[in-house]
Amino acid sequence: MQDRAAPELDELDRSIVHALQIHPRAPWTLVGEVLGVDPVTAARRWQRLADAGLAWVTAHPRLANSRVVATGVIEVDTEPGAAVNVASALAADHAMVNVKLTSGGRDVIAEVQVRDFDELLGLTTRLFQGMPGVRATRAHISTGMPTEGSQWRLRSLDGDQCARLDTAALPPPARPESDAEAGWDALDARLLELLGADGRMPMRRLAATTEVGLTTVRRRLQALLPSRVSLRCDLARTPFGWPLSAVYFASVPAQHLAETSRVLSGFREVRACAIMAGPHNLVIDVWLRALSDVHAFEAHLARRLPRLTIDDRSLVLRTVKHMGRLLDGDGRSVGIVPLPCGVPPAVGALP
Repeated sequence: MQDRAAPELDELDRSIVHALQIHPRAPWTLVGEVLGVDPVTAARRWQRLADAGLAWVTAHPRLANSRVVATGVIEVDTEPGAAVNVASALAADHAMVNVKLTSGGRDVIAEVQVRDFDELLGLTTRLFQGMPGVRATRAHISTGMPTEGSQWRLRSLDGDQCARLDTAALPPPARPESDAEAGWDALDARLLELLGADGRMPMRRLAATTEVGLTTVRRRLQALLPSRVSLRCDLARTPFGWPLSAVYFASVPAQHLAETSRVLSGFREVRACAIMAGPHNLVIDVWLRALSDVHAFEAHLARRLPRLTIDDRSLVLRTVKHMGRLLDGDGRSVGIVPLPCGVPPAVGALP
């Protein structure tokens, strides 16, 4: 893909992204009304951001639905000089949702979502046993996701604006699903694939691309979005003022996990917090504004959460892949690893 000059961001750009973080498929008429701008202006600004890879809307199965997806974090130790090649190879796999080059006790962190443990075992065997440059791997299974990246906000809008968008984003009441209805068919998977590439794809284009009637597509999305599929608006960290990222591996007594997770979700820097079954029962993904914030944030955690112990931490040197998007050094989207048709394997992720 050819280089694209990143446009200068102003407060309207940030407000549009914040609006879509709250309501990813909000009509431009609503966005314009909430922001006090012409809907055409809002749409044009968004398209400029999307074309530059600075922001995008994507879809993923709901992380809380264990019938659909199991989440894991895989630490990878590489041979000297092999980390970049290993990360690139991992990023090419559909199941690897997030891939990060890191400092510290691991060279690469890959976040994966699969249908079950057998698929995770097969994935690690297939990818790592024969991958040049891999020295060791450690897989950790997530047992809960108190907060994840789709809940993070820029905080460019005021309370009233957020409330109006929140109200409009409320889905219709979801009817209970039977076990059969919880499965995925070809249309579900195709819609997820299309929305994974462009979460704001118009309904008519979805219908035309899937060769299904508009009414059927609308009804199917209404069934998927409240219960099994989430939409999220992501952005490039550096242009939006969050150039650094870190991953903390932490532990807290099990009886305090719920309270600790709740407090962590209130920190602006925290993008994701996963409860893990492993040597560290919390993995915390954060965005930071300066290198000195790595330790300042840790000190803040110590003051607010004295029972929490930071066992290890890694600075993210580069995010290679984020929610299926391939990123450049500034975090801009420069490509996508599309989801396959059929039952969705690994989509969605921690940060």
